[in-house]
Amino acid sequence: MEWIGELERAFATSLYPLRLPIAIGLLALAVGLVVLARRRGWGAAARRHPSRSAALILIVLVIGGPVGWYLGSPLFIRTSLVEPEPTVAPTTAPVVTIGPVVTIGPGSPTPAAATPAAATPAAATLTPSRTGQFTGADDFHFGSGTASLLETAPGKWIVRFEDFSVRNGPDLYVYLSPDATGYSKAALELGTLKATDGSFNYEVPAGTDVGALRSVVIWCKQFAVQFAVAPLA
Repeated sequence: MEWIGELERAFATSLYPLRLPIAIGLLALAVGLVVLARRRGWGAAARRHPSRSAALILIVLVIGGPVGWYLGSPLFIRTSLVEPEPTVAPTTAPVVTIGPVVTIGPGSPTPAAATPAAATPAAATLTPSRTGQFTGADDFHFGSGTASLLETAPGKWIVRFEDFSVRNGPDLYVYLSPDATGYSKAALELGTLKATDGSFNYEVPAGTDVGALRSVVIWCKQFAVQFAVAPLA
């Protein structure tokens, strides 16, 4: 159903910036149709054929109602979620243990060999986090907040959303992409978008080559439309 996504992109880039004059024009058109219907007697014709009129209205409601709700309801439905920040494993420096100190003075016997120093291995060093700011794909598909790629333990990675907000939409998913500008076919899917607003986490699958990933993307999977992207630096 990518053709619906093409229509949405055309609407977002061409029509949405002109939404105010378009709304005024549609209102004027609606008033004109009402006036025309009165002059032509369309209401009387509908009353003369009640079964046909009822069937037409039913078809419009059965088909247009669910489709309109699915596509339009995300525009005014918002969800919010706040999860705790992920816990990062502490890193420590080596701990060195020194053997006993032996003082040698005049007439002192030869000291026994000193106990060699013992070192406690240091914890593995974690890779520095990478962070990016979300921006929307256009005026209609807005996005804001930050995304961070954090190593919380050796080999364990979390994507953290902070103060996040995005335009709601159908079938939204979160991806890690090797393309800094947004979604690509090689992007890694992390799961459905948890909420349109808030701060929350996503686990990155074990074994992922995070060094090749360049952005966090909000993507409408069903209609192939990008909503927001946060380039990681």
